Amino acid sequence: MGGDAKVPAITLGFWLIKILATTLGETGGDAVSMSWLGETTPDAGASGINGYLVGTLIFGTALALLVWLQIRARRFAPWLYWTTIIASTTAGTTLADFATRSLGIGYPGGSLLLLGLVLASLFAWHRSLGTIAADSVATPAAELYYWITITFSQTLGTALGDWVADAGAGYAGGALVFGAALGVVALLAFLTITSRVVLFWAAFILTRPLGATVGDYLDKPFGAGGLEVSRLLASALLAAFIALLILILPQRAGGHPRAAAQ
Repeated sequence: MGGDAKVPAITLGFWLIKILATTLGETGGDAVSMSWLGETTPDAGASGINGYLVGTLIFGTALALLVWLQIRARRFAPWLYWTTIIASTTAGTTLADFATRSLGIGYPGGSLLLLGLVLASLFAWHRSLGTIAADSVATPAAELYYWITITFSQTLGTALGDWVADAGAGYAGGALVFGAALGVVALLAFLTITSRVVLFWAAFILTRPLGATVGDYLDKPFGAGGLEVSRLLASALLAAFIALLILILPQRAGGHPRAAAQ
């Protein structure tokens, strides 16, 4: 007997909220690790506290709790789902910054490592359950794989966005690069028979560096190519806009493929 998946149906509204959530993850993660914990201030490290690591522990703990609640939930719960997505993207921001900056593996090394983790997670998921389709996420095992893959993809997106921006594109240029890449994925979805599962995960991964570069463009100093908007203000506005979209856009669970076949 098939049931509904515990994740949203993939609609335009889903992608709008996802991009905003990834942008919030960048500004929110930076607000904690850089502004609050002072990781980018002249006194960074003087207290013996690594802001990126502490931020990762904070957001990682919240993420673990929310994933547990998500798995225990009996049906799709929009507010719980999107809160968990935001927790994954903020944890991904601070974790990527810790790996690429504090551990010194750099943006290329961090991006390649995290891409490997995303692919390994998808491979293990498919080998274990036979599918990595989002609309199959209706069991605890599938949900666990789903959230592990998402967290790796959110972390990858941060490192990849920073890599492209620092390579010369800048934050605005990086946003255009990843926006264009998403446009290509959309064209493939409309004009070709390319696997929708592959295109979904490609788009899901690409929304994160798009959000990372947009978030950095909002809150980085003028001299670094940003708009120098307060991180707290940017985060609050993004959170409010996400809440508004959740309220006004239809929120329904994705259909389970077995249910559709009956």
